[in-house]
Amino acid sequence: MIGAMAIALALSMVVQNVMFAVAGAPGYGDPIDTVFAWHAQNRAVVAIAVAQEALHMALLLGFLAGLQGLVGRRGNAGAVWSRIAVAAGATVAAVLAFYSATWIGTVLSASDDADPSALFSLVWQLHAAAFALSLPALGVTMIASTLATHRSQLTPAWQRILGLTGGVLLLAVGAVSLEIADGSPLLFVGLPGLLLWIVWLLATGVRLMRVRVIDSAASASTAHGEG
Repeated sequence: MIGAMAIALALSMVVQNVMFAVAGAPGYGDPIDTVFAWHAQNRAVVAIAVAQEALHMALLLGFLAGLQGLVGRRGNAGAVWSRIAVAAGATVAAVLAFYSATWIGTVLSASDDADPSALFSLVWQLHAAAFALSLPALGVTMIASTLATHRSQLTPAWQRILGLTGGVLLLAVGAVSLEIADGSPLLFVGLPGLLLWIVWLLATGVRLMRVRVIDSAASASTAHGEG
């Protein structure tokens, strides 16, 4: 179940980003008129994306809570890091909730006015700021989850490198959150981190599903031997 949640989260993020690419979603540095026009014409896309964010929050928290329990059952070697991951993941979920709420406000403002208003611009900027702040929180989540799974011998060494690299990239953009919210191309520093997060989730999900099968087989063999 834990591995399946990680895989589902990663695949949903891929689908969401493909949807944005196909729909031609605007960036935070695009002119406000362009942003306004896109949201006025693509309310359905935003509705789907917001629904996906709700799913992402549930999957992320479920994965991290399940990971904490799994680490505890394997000797608590990564217990501290798993608790940090849960705390950081809860922060990510809270920021994503605000991110989604401001996105709803953005699209509703676009449908009510003929031209971009000051309120529309403000809500869009808050939405951009929430996205920028979610990146360093996700970076902490990624680093802590990586160390928790590695120290519990749930994942191989190459996944540790993958997770730490992605986490550091996401943390790095946290230092320029204001610039990113204002449309700075520095956002592209964090995008590889997001890609590595998706790859790490997929790899870890598959690994955890295999570990579960192996552990179940070992438990069954032990029970059979005692019988």
